[in-house]
Amino acid sequence: MGPKLADSVEALRAAGNQSFRNGQFAEATVLYSRALRTLQAQGCSNPEEESILFSNRAACHLKDGNCRDCIKDCTSALALIPFSMKPLLRRASAYEALEKYPLAYVDYKTVLQIDDSVASAVEGLNRMTRALMDSLGPEWRLKLPSIPLVPVTAQKRWDSSPLEYHKENTKGKFREATTTKGRVSSAGDVERARILKEEGNELVKKGNHKKAIEKYSESLSFSDIESATYSNRALCHLALKQYKEAVRDCTEALRLDGKNVKAFYRRAQAYKALKDYKSSFEDINSLLQLEPRNGPAQKLQQEVNQSLN
Repeated sequence: MGPKLADSVEALRAAGNQSFRNGQFAEATVLYSRALRTLQAQGCSNPEEESILFSNRAACHLKDGNCRDCIKDCTSALALIPFSMKPLLRRASAYEALEKYPLAYVDYKTVLQIDDSVASAVEGLNRMTRALMDSLGPEWRLKLPSIPLVPVTAQKRWDSSPLEYHKENTKGKFREATTTKGRVSSAGDVERARILKEEGNELVKKGNHKKAIEKYSESLSFSDIESATYSNRALCHLALKQYKEAVRDCTEALRLDGKNVKAFYRRAQAYKALKDYKSSFEDINSLLQLEPRNGPAQKLQQEVNQSLN
């Protein structure tokens, strides 16, 4: 048995950190608990130190598979120092292990508001997105708890815990894309949007336009900067004779890319179906200015001309 530790918070925390590094999680839990009791008995306010101790003890609980106590300690740590990275990440992992996917999603998303280069949070968010889509369906975002808005003062801040059990890969800062509607999509969101769009394209090839619309809609919920996603969804609306929806999607596609030939063509088709021949004719003319030899557009122009005359 080792020598008796000096009952100082610093010594107990350092000993707990060493036990954690040695894989002795139960012993580390005891040491962090002693440090917390010692700190609280001193009667002086030190919320940062207390938050670190709760967070470190939570890491031990997580390693031992005690997810409920991990969540409890992380919540205590965050009550003392809101928006600390490690308690958020540890609580997200515990929620995920307990299959409480909406709560895990919120914590991972909160971390990425603080620093969107945290690889484990990006990966966790993608896992939760897949799980939520599978369990709650295409409207899953409407069923989430509210996601807290991280103040600017907390962004890019890493907590100062000396226990570095969770090393993050911060090499290579993810670029952010600001969407046309004012929302900021992280690199993880943009990649998820791309994957969902491709899944929608595959469904179109199989003739499953209804499911494809769901995929395109999900894609746009992550990132709405892709003109082609709107024009692809418009194609599905046309196939389902949802002409007004097709017009709306093509209009959005053209707002993002004024030279989207497919959007002009599909909107012209939708206007024709709605018997708005003048608008259809205008779209065909715009298309033919971009591609004068576009055969389908020339044919559609003849059909619309006959309807106008």
